[in-house]
Amino acid sequence: MVRPIMKDPIFLGRKSEEATPEDLPVAADLLDTLKAHASECVGMAANMIGVAKRIIVFDCDGSYMTMLNPEIIRTGEPFEAEEGCLSLSGTRKTLRYRTIKVRYQNEKFQVRLKTFTGWTAQIIQHEVDHCNGIVI
Repeated sequence: MVRPIMKDPIFLGRKSEEATPEDLPVAADLLDTLKAHASECVGMAANMIGVAKRIIVFDCDGSYMTMLNPEIIRTGEPFEAEEGCLSLSGTRKTLRYRTIKVRYQNEKFQVRLKTFTGWTAQIIQHEVDHCNGIVI
């Protein structure tokens, strides 16, 4: 189900709670909402649809990926980026890393570790920031 985009800065500024198996329908709604906004958005976090859970979805080199309880555990090669967000107007400068290593759970709640680079790494960092209550 496509949900409306949350724009309340107080809600978006709260840290999200751990996702559980009961939150899988939220992940499905989040993916539906991202697909509906594909022309203007490449990633979303659950708080962007009004659910304060650690769930992100994003375009990963042309296919969609869902991460539950993502945590960036290593970073490398910092750079300054300029990003926009569906929850905000305009763009803002922020510090990102060209390479990140992420620990997360898949939809079966199996723990995974994966290294991402470039644009995909930047998207993940933006969405994990949302989970941590950080809005660019």
